[in-house]
This record gives sequence, C-alpha cells and structure tokens, in this order.
Amino acid sequence: MFIIIIFLSFFVKNKIMCGIVCAFNTSDDILLRTRVLEMAKTIRHRGPDWSGIYSNENAIIAHERLAIVDPSSGQQPLFSQENRYVLAANGEIYNHKELRKEFSEYNFSTKSDCEVILPLFEKYGPNFLDKLNGIFAFAIYDSKKDEYFVARDHMGIIPLYIGWDNKDVFYVSSELKALEGQCSKIELFPPGNYLFNSDNNFKSWYKRYWEDFENVKDLKSNIEKLRESLENAVHRQLMTDVPYGVLLSGGLDSSITSAIAKKYSQKRIESNDKQPAWWPQLHSFSVGLKGSPDLVAAKKVADHIGTIHHEIIFTIQEGLDAIKDVIYNLETYDITTVRASTPMYLMARVIKSMGIKMVLSGEGADELFGGYLYFHKAPSAKDFHEETVRKLKKLHMYDCLRANKSLAAWGVEGRVPFLDKEFIDIAMSLNPKDKMINKERMEKWILRKAFEDYLPNEILWRQKEQFSDGVGYNWIDSLKDFVSEFISDKDMADAKIKFPIKPPQTKEEYYYRSLFSEHFPSNTAAMSVPQEPSIACSTKIALEWDEAFKSINEPSGRAIYKVHQDAY
Repeated sequence: MFIIIIFLSFFVKNKIMCGIVCAFNTSDDILLRTRVLEMAKTIRHRGPDWSGIYSNENAIIAHERLAIVDPSSGQQPLFSQENRYVLAANGEIYNHKELRKEFSEYNFSTKSDCEVILPLFEKYGPNFLDKLNGIFAFAIYDSKKDEYFVARDHMGIIPLYIGWDNKDVFYVSSELKALEGQCSKIELFPPGNYLFNSDNNFKSWYKRYWEDFENVKDLKSNIEKLRESLENAVHRQLMTDVPYGVLLSGGLDSSITSAIAKKYSQKRIESNDKQPAWWPQLHSFSVGLKGSPDLVAAKKVADHIGTIHHEIIFTIQEGLDAIKDVIYNLETYDITTVRASTPMYLMARVIKSMGIKMVLSGEGADELFGGYLYFHKAPSAKDFHEETVRKLKKLHMYDCLRANKSLAAWGVEGRVPFLDKEFIDIAMSLNPKDKMINKERMEKWILRKAFEDYLPNEILWRQKEQFSDGVGYNWIDSLKDFVSEFISDKDMADAKIKFPIKPPQTKEEYYYRSLFSEHFPSNTAAMSVPQEPSIACSTKIALEWDEAFKSINEPSGRAIYKVHQDAY
C-alpha cells in the first residue's frame, strides 16, 4: 500500500526522467536510423513529451524525454561545447549544482541536471562517476574517435540493457522491449559499472569498504548520524519544480520518507529553503483492496503528519486483468515483483492522471537494515551483514526494477532516498550487531529509534508487511487460485520441455512466464530475469539458516509465520 504525498507546482528547470536507445558500430546502415526510431517508440511511455535523435555513419542515439515543463531547454541528446561528445541520459543528478561550480568557464547550454556529465567526462574520464550523487544510465559518444562510453548508477535504480544483432551492431536501451526482436543476444548492464568500447569489458566504479564484514564489525553505530543522513537524502531528492509525491505504504520505511518530505515541504528546496513553497498543501493517496492493512495504517500516517488524504481502492478482478500489461511493462516473470507491481502499476495511472511526474518511494530500507522477517534466523552478525550486501547487489532485478518500471509505464519518475549513495554508506557502516533481531529488538530497530519522534507508536513499531501482503491478503491468495485454473499438473511436468531456459518452479511462475513469453519470445530475454528459491524474499544462501526454510519456496512474508509463528 502506498500513500503519495503530492507537492504541486508547474514550472520545471532541471529534472528529466526518460528513455534512451542507442546503436553503435552501425557501419553506415542507412535503414538502421528508421529502425532505431521504431525501437525508441516502444519506450516512449518513459518520456512521452519529446523525442530527439543524433546519427552519423557509425552511431545512432535516440532519446525519449519526460519534460518537466521547461520545453525550451534540456532536450536530448546533449552536446559538449565543441560538439565532440554526444550524451543521452536517463536519470537525476542531485548534486549537479555543486558539480557545476567546478566549471565556471564552461558554456552550459541548458539547465538540465545531466549536462554536467559532459564536462566531468572530458576532464576526468570514467573517474568522475563516483562524484555523482544520483540515479542514472547513460551513453556518451565521442564523434571524433568513434568511441562510446556507457555507465549505470551504483544500485541499478535506473534500468539499462545492452544487446547485439547478427551484424555486430551494439545496442543500449533503457528497456528490454526495444531490443527484443532486434538483437540475437541481450544482457543486463550491471549496476555500478561502466563500459568503454576500446576494451569492451565491464569495469566496476562502485566499490565500498563496507562490503567486507571485517571492515565494519567493530564500528560504533551513530543513530543521530543515521537520522541526519536520511533527512539530507530526502531533502536532496526533493530538488525539483515539478508536482511530486512520496509513496507511503503505512509501513515504517515509506512513513519515514513521507514524514521527512512533509517536514521540508513548506519551503522551496531550489531556494535553499529561503522562499515559501509554491504549493504547501500536501495530498496523500493510498491504494489497496478494501479494508487492507496498509489502507488502515496509511490513514493513520496521513492524519499524523497532516496531509489531505485520498484512498484508491482496487478490486482483485482489476488486478488480475492488469497482470499481462504489468508483465509487459515490468519485463519480468519474477513472482514477488509481479505481485507487488500490479497494485503499484494501477496506482501510477492515477498519479499520472493528476499531473504528477515524480514520486519518492521507500525501496531499499529492508535490504540496508535486514528488515525482511527471515533475518531473525541469521546465525551471526557476519551472516546478517553479508546477506544485506547480497540483497543490495540484487536490488536492480527486483525492487528497483519494480519501482522504476511500474511508474515509468505511465510517465512518472520514481526516486528512492534510502538508496541515496551517501546514505547507503552511513547505513552500511552501522555495526551489524545493532541491526540484528532478538527478543528485545524487532527488525529495523535502529531505524525506528532514529525516527521515534516522527511517527505514532502503532506505525513506528508496526511489524514488517511486504507490499504484496499489505495491500490485502486476498490479493496473493486470489492470484494463486487464479493461476491454478490455467496451469495443470501436466503443464508443470512438461515445464522443462516448453521452457528449457530457466523452467518455472511453481504454477504461479509458469503462468507469469507464459505471459512474458508472449511479449518476449526469445530465450535471451528470459535469461535477463532472476530465478532462485526464496522464503520471504531471502536469497538462496539464507535458506541454509534454518532447516524449515529449505522446504518452502514462497516469497510472501506470511510464509515465515508458517514455520516460526512464535517469533512474531
């Protein structure tokens, strides 16, 4: 369940969320420009407001722009001062104003936050990437040397795919659907990496000391610093002149995000909080089945933080009817993602209908703090910490994908303050022992303590409710009943024959995979979707923590109750 805290305004100068499709090594194929334009149309929902394209005999770069009102500048592709470098970017650079100060002599042609990437690349090469605080996926083309550079943000918050056709043309795309049917080979571009065509190998630019347990096991946790860092992250990500909101489920993570947004909403962030906000009245929206746990909790949060509250109630039938479209837009058949994305997808349409183009969401907190219920069985602080690291590295295939594509399907941009690069360093530097669950401390205790004066106790100490559960328990139960009518035992017995690549493990997965294959029939597309056994969103490795976990393959949080009721 979500609440969207909406901050309305009309004029934009900086921000863009969009889609890119690029083709390199084109060898002067005169027909390819037309094909790339058609490919770009398939992702126009990401940027429905403007289309741009650059091409020469060796490269084609197409861009679909979500214009946040300033139509006179910010169109892409963007060009460097001498027009040597061409940039197509999808994302937000939150610290672009600070970065621009380094280039006082540079003649910026737009107010786009992404344009600063060009002088940074010219000055530092790939070493500039860790200077960026933001979410991004972009390609830079050097028209002088006929070289290209591709990079993706630290967590893979912005999606990015690459592919090759049978003529060895190399493609870059924001979504899989642009490449399907055009490429004989498709891959996910890994988060925190970049690629130069000169060496044609992925290179990691995002490396952190906290990935190794030995570097954090003796650190002292600082709750005040944790609080301050998250407040800064939310504040930083409110830097926009567009109508914006915060997705709030009534659970801890999104409630905190909403409460912080409310704190800063009375002033214009763009004026360094010196001017009154243009539209200080905050509206909140919640979505769920009638009477769902999240609807009830969301209303309590809305009343507490003082928003004008609206509820959006969807029916099970409406959710079932949307699944095929959800899978097309999400480009996955992962069970957890489809379950949670469907209500979010329905909600995003309402967001768009109200003229809202940006929302903040609470993704990432459970990975950072070990918030999923199975974490209570972690054998040691080392196991606990290493599982959080594993979960963070997989986020781009699950929650980041869901948050981005569910919203982008309707031309809405999603931002995730918990995955702010600076905040991650603070959260992952807490002593893992202080994150662990025990008889005295429930999941995410340290995060709850940091914000105990922000929320009412019944919300602050509300137990973890996964989104697909919280929107209404009947949602998952009905999904299972629904797919059982379509998928027989014989279908499952023959699953390896029909789907030799990653055969489905359950009837629900089989159903989603069938719909996925209608949209994306190639085996190379199916390879981009993750598949591993899980209980309550665990990794496969965490199943070793408890013998009872091994016999259950169910991502719903309620699966934990069946084997360890006493713990909750």
